[in-house]
Amino acid sequence: MNNLTLVIPAKYESTTLPIVLKEINDMKLSCKIIVVVPEYDQSTIEAIAKFDCKILKQKGEGFGNALIQGLRESDTKYSCIFNADGSFDPKYLSEMSKKLDQGMDFIFNTRYVHPGGSEDDTIITYIGNKFFTFICQILFRLNISDVLFTYVMGRAEAFKKLELTSNDFTFCIELPVKAKFNNYKISDYPSFERSRISGKKKVNEFIDGFLILFSIIRLFIFKK
Repeated sequence: MNNLTLVIPAKYESTTLPIVLKEINDMKLSCKIIVVVPEYDQSTIEAIAKFDCKILKQKGEGFGNALIQGLRESDTKYSCIFNADGSFDPKYLSEMSKKLDQGMDFIFNTRYVHPGGSEDDTIITYIGNKFFTFICQILFRLNISDVLFTYVMGRAEAFKKLELTSNDFTFCIELPVKAKFNNYKISDYPSFERSRISGKKKVNEFIDGFLILFSIIRLFIFKK
């Protein structure tokens, strides 16, 4: 998969990211890897120094900020957002790439189409995911079933043309909505979300839920 770059945002993932990178290497996927990590997180930087990946020092703060920086640096045909916590299974990468080869612009993994599923969802996150997905399907006519799941692969140039700006977790809403605004061909693909290696979530369900709702309203009103 020499035409693919994995973009991995990482912050305080010194114990989990080496496991993730080893799994990718063991599968011999031959893809490029960009890890975006804050400069002050020296423990993570040192933990992955032996791996064949490009380490970018994050210029700003936040999950979305790291992804935007990494996606801009991708120089392969395809880019894929990949987590540093072990929740994303790399076994799906090949099939996602094939979908793009068949003419799609973005493939959004979904936990809510069989045989997909999740070991990480709680009742609160499940209800929230379903709620926000329903709103986006109604307001933006999105044809995907899991808008908050950021296991996404797409054409590298398409990612860049979206001109994404969200620095926080509202990135997960801005990405599919702007892809729809730009008339890109998008589809979802069932996958299983594994438990995080550390078992700790970095999302605050209520605070981030409010920010996501505000982002949806802003995108609906201003269309940008």
